Amino acid sequence: MWEQQGTVLQLTGNLARCEARALLVWAAVGEFAPVRLVFAWTRAADVPLLLGQVNFFMEFDACFYRSRLFFEIHPKT
Repeated sequence: MWEQQGTVLQLTGNLARCEARALLVWAAVGEFAPVRLVFAWTRAADVPLLLGQVNFFMEFDACFYRSRLFFEIHPKT
């Protein structure tokens, strides 16, 4: 519920005009234990999705192998 999200965020760039809120969720990535993730959320009609991963890369190590179209994710150690 939009009204229940109390933390207002200021977006930048071409989204600076959009009101945004912080969304905290518990998420399970693959078979790993659930972690708390933070996203930016806006109600703008032209941006109908969750924006960014505020702390994803603080919770997981990711290795990207672009030439092989492959990536790996592991929980932080």
